[in-house]
Amino acid sequence: MIPFFLLIASLLLFRGLGLAGIDIFSTWQDSTRFALALMFLFTASAHFTKMKKNLINMLPKTFPFPKQIVFLTGIFEIAGAIGILIPQVMSWTGWCLAILMLAMFPANYNATKNNITLRGKQPTPLFIRLPMQIVFIILTLWATQ
Repeated sequence: MIPFFLLIASLLLFRGLGLAGIDIFSTWQDSTRFALALMFLFTASAHFTKMKKNLINMLPKTFPFPKQIVFLTGIFEIAGAIGILIPQVMSWTGWCLAILMLAMFPANYNATKNNITLRGKQPTPLFIRLPMQIVFIILTLWATQ
């Protein structure tokens, strides 16, 4: 839930700055790209802190090399956060991030199905998590195409 609230709050802040005359946030799409970049940097940080153990536990047991998967997905999120801010690659990056979010969804499903906690808290129920994931994907594609 925190990434969703961070996305919405930063989007509104960036858009407000755009309305105040800061050109880099002059459109909803520009503001959304920056908000998404902030969200992806935030979520990527969990891959390199104590929380990485929780993320490893979230992966279905059928996935090989869980530590490496968590590390790589964190790197991909950082690269995506940077890439969506570079006009020459933002479209391609948006598609890659959408695919990454789809690829990471089994971990969220597994966490809910098996009641795997994150920072000691219960996982976000699927009836909330799935719509949030869809919003993330739609906003990413809309802001980068």
